[in-house]
Amino acid sequence: MTLPSKKQTVAFIIGVLYSYSQIFFSKNKVFALILLAVTFFDWLAGLSGLVAVVFVNGLAIVMGYNRYNVNQGYYGFNSLLIGLGLGIYYQPGFAFFLLLIFAVLFTFFLTIWLENHFGKYGLPYLAWPFLFGIWMVSLAARQFTALEVSGRGLYMLNDMYDYGGTFLVDAYHWINNLPVHESILLYFKSLGAIFFQYHLLAGVLIAIGLLIYSRIAFLLSLVGFFSAYFYYLFIGANLGELSYDYIGFNYILTSIAIGGFFLIPSKYSFLWVLLLTPIISIIITSTSTFFYNLQLSIYSLAFNIIVVMFVYALKFRERNFTHPELVVVQQYSPEKNLYTQNNYNSRFDITGQKVQIHLPFWGEWIVTQAHNGEHTHKKDWRHAWDFEMKEEGKTYPKEGNRLEDYYCYNQPVIAPADGIVQEILDGVDDNPIGEVNLEKNWGNTIVIKHEDKIYSKISHLKKGSFAVSKGDEVKRGALLAKVGNSGRSPYPHMHFQMQKDPFIGSRTLDYPFSEYIVKQENSFTLHTYDRPLKDQLVAGITKNNTLFKAFNFIPGQVINFKYSINNAEEQTELWEVKTDIYNNTYLHCEKTSSVAWFRNDDKLFYFTQFTGNNNSLLYYFYLGAYKVALGYFQNLVVNDRFPLAILKNNFKRFLQDFIAPFYIFMKAEYKLNYVKMEDDLSTSSVLLRSEAKLKISGKNSSIIQFEIFVEDGRISRFDVKSKQIQISAGEIKS
Repeated sequence: MTLPSKKQTVAFIIGVLYSYSQIFFSKNKVFALILLAVTFFDWLAGLSGLVAVVFVNGLAIVMGYNRYNVNQGYYGFNSLLIGLGLGIYYQPGFAFFLLLIFAVLFTFFLTIWLENHFGKYGLPYLAWPFLFGIWMVSLAARQFTALEVSGRGLYMLNDMYDYGGTFLVDAYHWINNLPVHESILLYFKSLGAIFFQYHLLAGVLIAIGLLIYSRIAFLLSLVGFFSAYFYYLFIGANLGELSYDYIGFNYILTSIAIGGFFLIPSKYSFLWVLLLTPIISIIITSTSTFFYNLQLSIYSLAFNIIVVMFVYALKFRERNFTHPELVVVQQYSPEKNLYTQNNYNSRFDITGQKVQIHLPFWGEWIVTQAHNGEHTHKKDWRHAWDFEMKEEGKTYPKEGNRLEDYYCYNQPVIAPADGIVQEILDGVDDNPIGEVNLEKNWGNTIVIKHEDKIYSKISHLKKGSFAVSKGDEVKRGALLAKVGNSGRSPYPHMHFQMQKDPFIGSRTLDYPFSEYIVKQENSFTLHTYDRPLKDQLVAGITKNNTLFKAFNFIPGQVINFKYSINNAEEQTELWEVKTDIYNNTYLHCEKTSSVAWFRNDDKLFYFTQFTGNNNSLLYYFYLGAYKVALGYFQNLVVNDRFPLAILKNNFKRFLQDFIAPFYIFMKAEYKLNYVKMEDDLSTSSVLLRSEAKLKISGKNSSIIQFEIFVEDGRISRFDVKSKQIQISAGEIKS
C-alpha cells in the first residue's frame, strides 16, 4: 500500500477543515478552525464530529471517489453534523462509537445518492443527507439498549468548569450579564445551535468567525434572524419557537444561502430574504407539529426546503435574470461572487454573449451611420451600422461621380465569426451614384448563422462578388464578398447588423463587437464588447508577431523567471501552463500555489481570474498584463477594471464589503500604454507600460506601475514599482 505524499496529507487536513466551514458555504481556514474549536465546547460532540469527518473523508479516498470533492469538504460536512448530533445526545462508549461509524457510513451513501440526484437539476444537496441520516438513526437507536442518553448540558456551568476552569465560567457569566436585548441573545444562541452548542459563547465565536470570513454573510445572518424575530412579533407568533432548540438558525442559514451564496448579493437578493421569511415560518411551524409526534427535531429542514425550492424556481425564468442573479461560477465568498460578477459585467457585455463578433473588414473604416441613425436604422432596425473608408477627410479621392471613385467600393467583406451561410441574395445591380433601389431595399445580402438566434447580416454588396454559397461553413476572417452599391444605397458602403432570425429583413439585435480599435488623431483606444459610434474611425487588431508569441502560452509550456524584491537576493518563480476539465487555460505557480486563468483569441490576451498568494510574482504579472492587445498601435491605450476581491484587504475594503450589495464606492482600474516598438532584421521589441489604480470615491488611493519589455517573442523584462515594493524580473531563456 502506497503511503500518501506530503501534498496529499496537507490536502486531506484542509479537507477536514473545510468540512466545518462548508456548513456556512465557506472555504476560509481561519473560520474553519474557529468552528472546529467551538464543537469541542462539548468534548464528546467535538470528538464525534472530528472522527466522523476523518472517517468519511478517508473512506471516500480509499473507495476511489473524487479527491477534489473530498479536499473541498463536500463529503464531510453532512457526516460532521451527524457526529455532532449523536455526540451531544449519547454517552461515550463502544456501542456509541460503533453506531457513529455506521451512521456516518449511511450518511455518506446518502450524500453520494443525493449529490447525483440533485445534480441532475443543477441543485445543491445541502444538509439533506444529514436530515435523513439523523432521523433514521435516532428512530432506530431507541431500540438499542446498550446506548445511554447523555446528561451533559443539564449542568452547563459544571461542564464549562471541566473544559476551561474558572476562566471559561467567568467569561460565560460576563457575556450572559451584558446589558443586551433578548433578541441578541437568541441570535447568538441560534448561531451556536447550528453546531449543537446551545450557549452564548459558542454563538459569539461563530459570529466573529463569520465576520472574518465575510462581511456580507455576517450582515445577512443579522438580516435573516432579525427579520424573523420582528415578523414573529408583528403577527403575534410564538417567540418560543425561535428558542426551541434555537431553531432560528434556519433563518440565518437561508439568508446567507439566498442572499449571498447561490445568488449574487444585491438589493434583490436581500429583498428575497425578507420575502421568504414568512414561508420559513410556515414550514417550521407545520413540520414541527408533525415531527413532535415522532419525538424528533426538524433541525434544518425549513432551510433545506426553501433554498432548493427557490433556486429551482429561479431556473425557469424567461427574463429579468439579474433580478436576482444566480451565481454561475461559485467563488465561495459573497464578496467574491459580487465583485467578480460586477467585474465581468464591466469587462464584457452584460447579456453574456456566446459568440465573439469581429469587424467584417480589414483596415480602417469610419462609421457613417450607427445605432438609431439619421436616415435609416430606425425602430425595429435601429441596431445597425454603416461603414465606409475615408482618407484625408473624404470617402473618395476624385469627383465622386463613379462607383470606382469610392475607397470602399470593391473592398473585401470578411466573416465576423465562424458560422454557416444561411442566406444569400445576389443579382441586384449597383446603383449609379446618388440613386437608390427601394424595390430591393437590402440589395445583395448575406446572412450567416453563428449560433441559435445569433445571425449576422451584411448588405449592399456587389453583384456577382460572392466567394461563398448558401450552406457553406465559414471561418472568422474568410472572404465573403465585396462592397457594392446595391439596394437602398446612394453611395458605396457596407451595412452590418446582428439579428435573432435567419431572414433578410429581420429586425435587428443589439449585439456588441468583441473588440476594435478607435483612432483619434495620433492616439488609439481599445474597445471591448462595445458598439462603435457615428464618425468613429475603427479598425480590427492586426497581429504583431512579437507580442503574439510572447503571450501565446501553450499548455505544457514552462516559463521560468528570476526576480528580486526591493533589491534583495535574486530568486526564481516557475509557471506552468495548464488546462482544467472545462478546457480553461491558466498559469500555475507551484511555489506559491497561485493560479491565473487567461484567454487568448489571437487578437487579445486577457486574464479572467486569480487565486493564490498576493505576494507572488504571478500576482503582479496578473495585474500588470491584465489585458494586452496583440497588435501594435503607437500610443494605444487599453483600459479595464479589476474585481475588487483581488485587492489586498484593508480597512476601507472591509467597510466597502458591508454596503457592496447596495453601493460600491471603490474601483480598481487598469491602464496599459503602448510606448515604443523597434523592428529590424535582427530583433523585434515592444515596450509596454501599465498601472493598477485603486480609486475611492473617484480619488486615487494607491497605484502600482509596471513596465513590460517584450523582445524576440518573450517577456525579457518585467518591472513593478509602488510605494511599498519594487520588483525587477526577467524570463530565463530555456
